[in-house]
Amino acid sequence: MSPTDWMDRNFFRRIEVCFPVLDRSLKRRVILEGLQSYLKDNKDAREMDSDGSYRRRRHRGRAYFAQSKLLAALA
Repeated sequence: MSPTDWMDRNFFRRIEVCFPVLDRSLKRRVILEGLQSYLKDNKDAREMDSDGSYRRRRHRGRAYFAQSKLLAALA
């Protein structure tokens, strides 16, 4: 993964690495355990409109917060 925006915090306050995942089983695991969780996030997620502005994504029913779920899985 790598930063999606060029903000100061992405360059000066942390280190991020971007690399391809070539192994099929690892790629599947990254998608299932990581990416899908963030795609389901509806608590703090935002969606970009066609004009480039962002709006908070509304959640229907129960809120799903990807970071909490992933951190709980590590405990």
